[in-house]
Amino acid sequence: MDACLHFQFLDSTFVSLFKGVTVFKKFLKAKKVDHNSYKTVNANKTTVEKSWVLVDAKDQVLGRVASQIARVLRGKHKPSYTPNVDTGDHVIVINAEKIKMTGKKWTNRVYFTYSGYPGGQRELTPKMIGTGKHPQRLVEHSVRGMLPKNSMGREVFRSLHVYVGAEHPHTAQQPKELKF
Repeated sequence: MDACLHFQFLDSTFVSLFKGVTVFKKFLKAKKVDHNSYKTVNANKTTVEKSWVLVDAKDQVLGRVASQIARVLRGKHKPSYTPNVDTGDHVIVINAEKIKMTGKKWTNRVYFTYSGYPGGQRELTPKMIGTGKHPQRLVEHSVRGMLPKNSMGREVFRSLHVYVGAEHPHTAQQPKELKF
């Protein structure tokens, strides 16, 4: 005898958790429900559909844009999100040199790099990075810091494409513009 029976009566379902209700089987239609029929569908590399997204970083705050980009890169905006699979989209960021930072972060924030050699420690401010040869590294650095620090994070980071200026070489992928 089942411990749980479902009874259907006048478009409503009654659930019995004890054996005494089984007497009403004569008057109602007893219906057994398979509770294992609702399975969670997990994505894998073959079922993931990765699309291309375009983000314009002009006059946007760096941290706020970076957190949204990291969310799209991970795939957390999709219902098929699976933590151990790269379900995210490819993100193209344009106008990386026109990003904003609030307060005095342009001059007071300091990024440290170390080459591994004696005297190889360098201090860089966002102003030095933004006006230097590679202003896109400011966006890349902040997005990388918001991704997992493991092999999945390194794989997801390869889907980020940051460019200085409004031009990008990915027009053939027909990216959809995303506004934050």
